[in-house]
Amino acid sequence: MEDYKQLLVKYWGYPDFRPLQLDIIESVAAGNDTLGLMPTGGGKSITFQVYSLSKPGICIVVTPLIALMKDQVESLNKKGIKALAVHSGMTGREIKLTLDNAVWGEYKFLYVSPERLNSERFLERLAQMNVNLLTIDEAHCISQWGYDFRPSYLNIVQARTILKDVRVLALTATATPKVADDIQDILGFKKKNLIQMSFFRENLNYLVRNVENKFSYLIDTIQKVKGSGVIYVRNRKATREVSDELRKNGISANYYHAGLSNLIRSTRQDSWLSGQTRVIVATNAFGMGIDKPDVRFVIHIDSPDSLEAYYQEAGRAGRDGKKAAAVLLFNNSDKTKLKKHISVAFPEVSNIKRIYDALCNYFQIAVGYGKGKVLEFSLQGFSQAYKFQQAMVYNSLKILQREGYVEFTEEVDSPSRIYFTVSREELYKFQVANAKLDDFIKLLLRSYTGLFTGYVTIDEELLGKRSGLNHEQVYNYLKHLRQSNVVDYVPKNRTPFVYFSKERVTIERLKISKENYDVRKKDYTARIESVIEYASSTLKCRSQMLLAYFGETDAPPCGTCDVCKAKESLQMTDFEFETISKRVRKIIEVPCSYEKLLIKLEGDQQKMRQVIKWLLDNKKIIYRVDNNLEWNAK
Repeated sequence: MEDYKQLLVKYWGYPDFRPLQLDIIESVAAGNDTLGLMPTGGGKSITFQVYSLSKPGICIVVTPLIALMKDQVESLNKKGIKALAVHSGMTGREIKLTLDNAVWGEYKFLYVSPERLNSERFLERLAQMNVNLLTIDEAHCISQWGYDFRPSYLNIVQARTILKDVRVLALTATATPKVADDIQDILGFKKKNLIQMSFFRENLNYLVRNVENKFSYLIDTIQKVKGSGVIYVRNRKATREVSDELRKNGISANYYHAGLSNLIRSTRQDSWLSGQTRVIVATNAFGMGIDKPDVRFVIHIDSPDSLEAYYQEAGRAGRDGKKAAAVLLFNNSDKTKLKKHISVAFPEVSNIKRIYDALCNYFQIAVGYGKGKVLEFSLQGFSQAYKFQQAMVYNSLKILQREGYVEFTEEVDSPSRIYFTVSREELYKFQVANAKLDDFIKLLLRSYTGLFTGYVTIDEELLGKRSGLNHEQVYNYLKHLRQSNVVDYVPKNRTPFVYFSKERVTIERLKISKENYDVRKKDYTARIESVIEYASSTLKCRSQMLLAYFGETDAPPCGTCDVCKAKESLQMTDFEFETISKRVRKIIEVPCSYEKLLIKLEGDQQKMRQVIKWLLDNKKIIYRVDNNLEWNAK
């Protein structure tokens, strides 16, 4: 067994582990099921990768993020570590070959999307594998109280019954105490074992700016500060608009969202990572798995739906430990928009049923059939065909997913790949009999390795340049080889998928449970309210509010956020300020004049006046028409 640190240096080149990484590795090595709670950028993947490399056998990694899955498999393979992936974007033949390789091919990592855990083929092969660790990434997805609950994650429990003696490592960046307990209960931990890093980020300055003209604030701020940054917006259209506006004002910027091609996304991401592009304007599709240490600012023009999402996205700033800022731009219209999200996220049950019925008809699936089907799905095309609003379709699919009827995988880039289905001897005979294809086959064999053992990603454009053929000719050659049963060729595509977890049922039998609708809606509403409270409050330290949300209730004020700085100017302690504020609020439960309020507030009159002025300036107390003061409940 190689020493953990030697493996870290050998494959990653890091001289030492980050905080908690070694603690988690040693906990698993001691035979304990472990939940690792590490903030974004903490290096979660190192924990299971280093541990598994130190042991014989293969590590199963469950993750819902197909793009991240592909990136990690590619990264491991480049390091000389054999890794595979199984997900809904693959053909049945690809999946079979991949699972065969996982059993017999001496691979170290098998990444798998959660819905695949439910297939008989996978479970049959799983029992034949020498598994040294079962890793659950994004583990909050297994809890119905997690902000991204996925019923397919419950399939992990079935995998555990097959892997009885295999320890489990669950990892997540954001989980409240309730969610952390739920994860461990569902996964059947013999004893609670949470290894957690504090959510406190000493170098990260949390700020909320109440501004009406966000463009103006954005340009003014970015022109004043140094370093690179990320600007988060809610929709794809806004990424382009904001990026264009920044460039018009001399700021190096570009935009990023899931609707761009894989090549464009990769090029823009690399340009930003290398420092050629200073600012990237993105939807929440950007950032997962990206570790750029020198991000000096993350600015949210639009508010996320939860503090979990905000903390994760804001946490992409300052990973090098140097000072950085996380800024949320917020005004009254944002509060209205957030509250509107509740009705958008939870369409009427009758509409959810209509969409399910239309979806089954769209794919011509009869009642009692369809279980296990994976079908390419255009959200836009489906919505237009049935005249549904896209947002309603999207959110209905999410609720149907929670109920376990379907899984919806958003846009995934699947590059072209091939696999030689014949032996080398059979291929040679084919080349002799088909002289016109001989040069092209030799080009394939020179350009790519591993073509006889598994599916290999290919680039038709590159093959065209090397062969002098145009794209259509390359495609026709590959198609001809497939038709001749020499290769299995899967052309690249870029589309979402719908996976039917159950047979189609009639509308009358379709159940939308109270737990997955009423209770989840209430929980979602509470998350929205937490975001509004965080953005609206001018009384409590921003860092304290975030930490309290994640269960750290005894954290001191950060001293650097906008609230702390405003209080500092009053030259009094937090305790003094909070005490006077509470007294003011209690007194004006019955509205009264400024003079009466001062009389009733006993103590240092100078401090009382300062706090009242601050509360008035920050619209915590307001004058009524009769000139009396009242607490502003908005």
